[in-house]
Amino acid sequence: MAGKRKEEQVRLNVKAAYLGSKIVEATYVSKAYGDLVLLDQFYYNMARYEKVGIVGRNGTGKSTFLRMLMGEEQPDSGRFDIGETVSFAYYSQAGLAFNEQMKVIDVVRDVAEEISLGDGKKLSASQFLQHFLFTPETQHNYVHKLSGGEKRRLYLCTVLMRNPNFLVLDEPTNDLDILTLNILEDYLKHFKGCVLVVSHDRYFMDKIVDHLLVFEGAGKVRDFPGNYTQYRHWRDKQEDDARKQKDATKETRKAKQGIPSIVQPEASPDKPKKLSYKEQRELEALEAAIEALETEKAAIETALSSGTCPGNEIEQHAKRLSVLAVELEEKSDRWLSLQL
Repeated sequence: MAGKRKEEQVRLNVKAAYLGSKIVEATYVSKAYGDLVLLDQFYYNMARYEKVGIVGRNGTGKSTFLRMLMGEEQPDSGRFDIGETVSFAYYSQAGLAFNEQMKVIDVVRDVAEEISLGDGKKLSASQFLQHFLFTPETQHNYVHKLSGGEKRRLYLCTVLMRNPNFLVLDEPTNDLDILTLNILEDYLKHFKGCVLVVSHDRYFMDKIVDHLLVFEGAGKVRDFPGNYTQYRHWRDKQEDDARKQKDATKETRKAKQGIPSIVQPEASPDKPKKLSYKEQRELEALEAAIEALETEKAAIETALSSGTCPGNEIEQHAKRLSVLAVELEEKSDRWLSLQL
């Protein structure tokens, strides 16, 4: 057990570079491609150690915003003021063009030989790779022998090995396998720096961020103080209220025109939704099931992070985690629909 705790501590307590009080200030940034407006006078001042999620429909400017922040594109107007102590590391959708003839270990050593854990302790490039599931044998494979998923995992290692204090992640859940995502979740939860992440994965976002920038289109960005699930709950309620307001307006117009309206019995909007006996039983069962699934998921993650699982068990755990993620998503969605 002591060995397990030590293993987890080594992986999660990577010491980020010092981060001062001035982080990033986006000052009235605007960006458009012809008639497609992505940002319109956007202002945001990022706080120290803040972990922010970026969500929105495809084509609303999320990735463009990250590229402008990283200096890969220029805004039409406005600017990004970046603090002197900020050290970025950027995981992009484009990825990294590896030298296919290099060995895995040499790719990471080209970034850094070791990474600081604080208190004078260091983690070598090889040890770091092991924590991200590259065995000592695999580390001496040539890059061209890696699968697509392994290359994305190696790319992630090169990003994190830079020892940044500000991580920028563009859709990491699209390319990484479930085991790597669980390791990344642990890393980010204990990361002593800022995080800006674009993702459509609600479960991943709920674990990492508690603040959202919602790209709504036409240059509008909503600053939402909550996680992804809370935002969806709020958005669904706003849409429901808007429908009720529209119906009420129609009824008012009919009344003024002397058209009789058909009154539909409806629960008061000020009162919580009243569930039927069957729905109440379903809600209780869902809550118990979600708790059981989350407990099982946490147990598997703990087993994987111990570093002592045999290869055949790792494969079984990976398959089970994929199933658990789907079941949690489905049951959480149903739970939310009963609550609204």
